[in-house]
Amino acid sequence: MLVYDETYHWEGWGGKLQLASGKCRLRICDLEKGNGEHLTHLRSILVVVSDIPGSKMSVRSCAGHIATGVAGTFKIDPKRMLLIEYSPGKTYGGKTVKQMPEAYDVAEFTWHKGKAIHPKWRPLQPAMRAILKNLLKDT
Repeated sequence: MLVYDETYHWEGWGGKLQLASGKCRLRICDLEKGNGEHLTHLRSILVVVSDIPGSKMSVRSCAGHIATGVAGTFKIDPKRMLLIEYSPGKTYGGKTVKQMPEAYDVAEFTWHKGKAIHPKWRPLQPAMRAILKNLLKDT
């Protein structure tokens, strides 16, 4: 069940300069809430982040900072959270039009003293992608 869908702002570092601050679209899905027809998942909180226009930084470049902030702000146990970057499909090019398909990539972190560090990226598995697409289909 989708439990949150808003713009999320993260503060950077560097005091007043706000280096690496930005914003993204943040959607949080809780697989344990809903109509009761669910499987038990080790990581039942899906945190879906997407780049939005006007942000100074990309989600990918600040994933650890975002994961740390979201876990703290929303009181999510990092062991139960799966951070997923969603990139919608895009068409680009001049004479030759090219298509970039939509992508769902998972960031696996090492957690050290409450902070997400060293993200390792991989594509979201097809079964979980289907579940997530179903949860987000109306957003």
